[in-house]
Amino acid sequence: MADENVTEPKNTTENAGQTTKTASQPQTGAKPTAVPSPANIKHHAPSPAAFAKKKPAHHNAAPAAHVAYSDEDVKQAESFGRVDDNGTVYVKDGDGEREVGQFPDASKEEALALYARRFLDLKEKLDVFANRLKSNTIKPHEIDESVKLLGEETKEPAVVGDVAELCAQFEQLKKDGDAKKEELANRRKEAVAKAVQERTAIVEKAEAVAAGLGDNTNWRSTADKFRALFDEWQAHQRNSVRIDRADADALWKRFSAARMTFNQQRRKWAQARDNERAHAKTEKEAIIAEANEIQDSTDWAETSRKFNELMDRWKKAGRAGRSDDDALWAKFREAADTFFNARQADRDQINSSEKENLAKKEELLKKAEALVPVADAKAAKQARQKLAEIQGEWDQIGYVPREDMRRIEDRLDAVDRQIKAVEDAAWKKSDPEADARKSSFEEQLNAQLKELDDKIAAESDPAKKAKLEAEKATKEQWLNAIK
Repeated sequence: MADENVTEPKNTTENAGQTTKTASQPQTGAKPTAVPSPANIKHHAPSPAAFAKKKPAHHNAAPAAHVAYSDEDVKQAESFGRVDDNGTVYVKDGDGEREVGQFPDASKEEALALYARRFLDLKEKLDVFANRLKSNTIKPHEIDESVKLLGEETKEPAVVGDVAELCAQFEQLKKDGDAKKEELANRRKEAVAKAVQERTAIVEKAEAVAAGLGDNTNWRSTADKFRALFDEWQAHQRNSVRIDRADADALWKRFSAARMTFNQQRRKWAQARDNERAHAKTEKEAIIAEANEIQDSTDWAETSRKFNELMDRWKKAGRAGRSDDDALWAKFREAADTFFNARQADRDQINSSEKENLAKKEELLKKAEALVPVADAKAAKQARQKLAEIQGEWDQIGYVPREDMRRIEDRLDAVDRQIKAVEDAAWKKSDPEADARKSSFEEQLNAQLKELDDKIAAESDPAKKAKLEAEKATKEQWLNAIK
């Protein structure tokens, strides 16, 4: 129970003796009374010291130390007793009286006062026990022990006072004790039920985590969750009321089963991960070996394709673990860099040569473009011969940068088309059937030239405009040829 964590009050029974001894002394300021010598007391009547020692060592219901009773309280208690001429002390008990002690060598006042104070000591114990019953820290066994010891002390007590009232108070305290024990029992049941509910909630959280395990589980964060739940479990054991062993064992069994499920699943995942990493490591080592075999190849296109394939296989191989992955990647990257650096160096060299070739072909273009326009068939024939020579040199030069190839080829083709237009026109002019089509063709050319003029005027792109002007020049050559 939660009360078990509260430090129990010190045993007050021993203080009872001190109280009795103190209470037996005269009140401060009152006329001192002589205490009879133990030698003068009959053996059936215990001395105050013996009476104090007689109190049970484990009786927790005791008055506070150094209790001083008023003269009025003492006189009130004395009214229930008397002392005869022989020093025998009597107390009223029911309809009669009962002998409680004999002090033949003491005065009647001294003897009566002593037993009156003993009555007040005993009543003080009952009052202290009554106050103790109001506490929430009292234990059932403490109630039982106090009732038992006080019952012994109140059974025909050797005191002078209202014994009937004292016994009635004790009987009421027994009832109050039983009610307090029932209250404590009910409170314990409620506390235990609450503790079971709280611990069950911890178990259900653990079971929910275990039930949610799967391929996408973050095992590290899930382990942290179980660790936190276990800490919560231990804290609840320390700080909460002790629950029944059967319930505690059943809940712990469920909690342990959830943790075991997690640990088993995590071990399976770890084993599968290790297998995957081992497989990935083997696969990547094989890829590195293939990369080392082709890293010195100068077949740039085919080897580039192979390296791309190796890279795809590398991505699909999976992870081999951070430390292994870093080392393996460094080896693969070294082989790839060897090849691609060599390819780039070759490309740099080719680019330099292609730029030189471009400059040479642009010089030939100047010569070719100087051949046009041509005036007639004879000039066209001469231009064709020179263009053939230029094209021969052109083919010998070799490749130019890819981005310039189309531009210079188009310019050379434009020269060829202009010469060809004059050649075609001359042929058509000599053809007997050409006259019949000449007029119609001339009209078509004029219409096309007019359309080109409109397009050239509307075009703002220099490249497109130049292309239209080249087409116009060709058609003008055709028109001049058929006239």
